[in-house]
Amino acid sequence: MSHGHQTWFVRDKNPFASYHNPAHEGRIAMWCAAPPGAQEVLVGADPKRFFRPKYVGHRGWQGIYLDIPQDWDQIADLVRDAYREVAPKRLVAKLDAAGLR
Repeated sequence: MSHGHQTWFVRDKNPFASYHNPAHEGRIAMWCAAPPGAQEVLVGADPKRFFRPKYVGHRGWQGIYLDIPQDWDQIADLVRDAYREVAPKRLVAKLDAAGLR
């Protein structure tokens, strides 16, 4: 838990994704780290599914509404990208060496 939300960390240190319940934001959503420019592309393409989250949106984090139909394969890709965005280069290199995207 971090700031009242279930949060996933790289090595229990750096957050890369968090779940936000309706009691806090009014909608079920997740926030995750994103590569530079990704937030603008996704929000611009589909603002009903994606948004700029409070507090971390200015750092490029991506908001994803989970209370509407979603492409779960795309969300899995976004979570993987979030991990890679936050993880140390050494851990990312291990993923690459193992052939994991």
